Amino acid sequence: MDRDGRLKLRLAYVAKGRTAWADEAARDYTKRLKRYAPFEEWQLRPGREGALPGRLGPSDRLVVLDPSGTALSSEGWAGLVDGARNDGVGQLVVAIGGASGHLPEVKARAWRTVRLGPCVLNHQVARVVVLEQLYRAWTIVNGEPYHRA
Repeated sequence: MDRDGRLKLRLAYVAKGRTAWADEAARDYTKRLKRYAPFEEWQLRPGREGALPGRLGPSDRLVVLDPSGTALSSEGWAGLVDGARNDGVGQLVVAIGGASGHLPEVKARAWRTVRLGPCVLNHQVARVVVLEQLYRAWTIVNGEPYHRA
């Protein structure tokens, strides 16, 4: 949590470079997310993902994206965010793995393993989808009209 007691959100993703269209979308969702919580993206270079668990504190929760994970509805994402906030979690980190998925040490540290759907997504597409779902989750938690169930 930050010094105001707000849950910190992080999106960690493995990528070699940047993609202009995804960066533009990420900037937009980052601006929106920061209304609700401190937010930061961590871009990890391929082969450096193993450093991720070392960036986490004991009260932090790591959610890894993996095709074998549980699919969450938007309300499920909202429950995940709200539960972490209510449990006093320091930061909630969502991680998108590299081309070969997550390293065993990252999977071992995971609090939850989720998937975005039955198809595999490009890392930059997954990045934008996760950011949108995190934003949508906060609007659901706060009873705002963005989400229409």
